[in-house]
Amino acid sequence: MKAMVLNKPGTPLVWTELPDRQPGPGEVRVKVLACGVCRTDLHVFDGELPNPKSPIIPGHEIVGRIDAIGSNVSDLQLGERVGIPWLGHTCGVCYYCKAHRENLCDAPLFTGYTRDGGFATAVIADARFAFPLGETGSDVSLAPLLCAGLIGWRSLEIAGDGKRLGIYGFGAAGHIVAQVAKWQGREVFAFTRPGDTGTQEFARSLGVTWAGGSDEMPPGPLDAAIIYATVGDLVPVALKVVRKGGRVVCAGIHMSDIPSFPYDILWEERELLSVANLTRQDGIDFLGLVPKMGIVVKTTVYPLEQANQALDDLRAGRFDGAAVLVP
Repeated sequence: MKAMVLNKPGTPLVWTELPDRQPGPGEVRVKVLACGVCRTDLHVFDGELPNPKSPIIPGHEIVGRIDAIGSNVSDLQLGERVGIPWLGHTCGVCYYCKAHRENLCDAPLFTGYTRDGGFATAVIADARFAFPLGETGSDVSLAPLLCAGLIGWRSLEIAGDGKRLGIYGFGAAGHIVAQVAKWQGREVFAFTRPGDTGTQEFARSLGVTWAGGSDEMPPGPLDAAIIYATVGDLVPVALKVVRKGGRVVCAGIHMSDIPSFPYDILWEERELLSVANLTRQDGIDFLGLVPKMGIVVKTTVYPLEQANQALDDLRAGRFDGAAVLVP
């Protein structure tokens, strides 16, 4: 197998040939067909997340086909197309797992961070966290749904059922969630970097009610706001635009420090919440609805060996939507 390997945080990924790997008990080997490039991959690359596996193969928005099956796996088949997400393993015995909150497991493994991921031609996965995808949709269009879509879905659920939804950061997750929210009958208000008229126009092309800079006020108070940008300064900004009793959801795995803010923008029962990972039920619920939603994922495709360029373009905001690597 071949892979783009991160040998040390902050250094370029290295094109590496590795021995083929065999799945162990409860595992499958998946031939990678496409792997999305997520902002979390940048956090891994930059060393912003603690205790990574090193060296590590990044990538956790994986679409592929099973080409080897370990023992004790009975519900997946050779040749089946599956998706492998960020949460790659849970212990099953801690308080959170037993309470059906496995996304908060005390001893998890994360794909592309603490177990090798999909910036490769093949990956070994815990069979419990390999979602059957069926044959509808292209490999490239499905890949971003395995994180941007799934975390977006969980953040949307946590945001509640309010009809007027703000989205801060209109990248991979933002443009997917905007479409899901519209399918649910909500109004969407898209906030971008100040002056980013190109992304604002992209948001309008997806049918949002309003698009503007994060330094602007929307036309009227919102029921909820989700922050996908990794900028802590946006938290008090978002609190100011939600109504009394409204919610602000921080959806990133990493965010810069949140500045102090006056209590009166939190008062009146506004809520500030965060999202951590996903559960398998999130995956089942969301992926089961995807064929009905008509989501159009805007993608920029890169060959696997150009993963460094894809990460650099993501950091610089050189494309709308999501980047996807193809072996």
